Amino acid sequence: MAYAALPVLPKIGTIRVCRPEQGQPGVSLDSSALLVMTDLKRVAAAVISPQETMDRAHAFMMQRGVRMLLALDDRQTLAGIVTTNDILGEKPVAVVEERRMRHDEILVADVMTPADRLEAFDMHTVQSAQVGQVVAALQRARRHHAIVVQTAADGTREVRGIFSLSQIARQLGIPLQLPTEAKSFAELEAALY
Repeated sequence: MAYAALPVLPKIGTIRVCRPEQGQPGVSLDSSALLVMTDLKRVAAAVISPQETMDRAHAFMMQRGVRMLLALDDRQTLAGIVTTNDILGEKPVAVVEERRMRHDEILVADVMTPADRLEAFDMHTVQSAQVGQVVAALQRARRHHAIVVQTAADGTREVRGIFSLSQIARQLGIPLQLPTEAKSFAELEAALY
């Protein structure tokens, strides 16, 4: 099929450049959760092997502009997730001390959260959920990310989407944080009452 070429604007001259809007128009805490979910049927997932080094995973995150990677095994099934908090937090220090290894030898598998320990949202529930419900669930679990699973036509489960608290905050145009953890018994007691 032959397509007609788009017309070109000649010599555009002095022109301004668009800037990102604060918040995506029409997205609020009452909006459909689907508006803030990264749908893996539309966007390729950022993935890495559990056998890749943690440093390479961090470099790949910075290159892609993401804070979480799905770790896929040799069969291309989910082995776990690795986040910037896993890489930049206390886990690597503990691995180095426990296994007496160098920092640059740490693998994604050493710091990731394994798939069998992950919680997820069901796609059927997400389809009727609101953004505010997703935010509340992430804050209650003290998690920056959550995965969404669905059952495929053949009956197997698959990762369909990802929620990111920082992405939701950008789309809403408001800051969103996780509640801070109580550091002492007094703080815990105060938080309960």
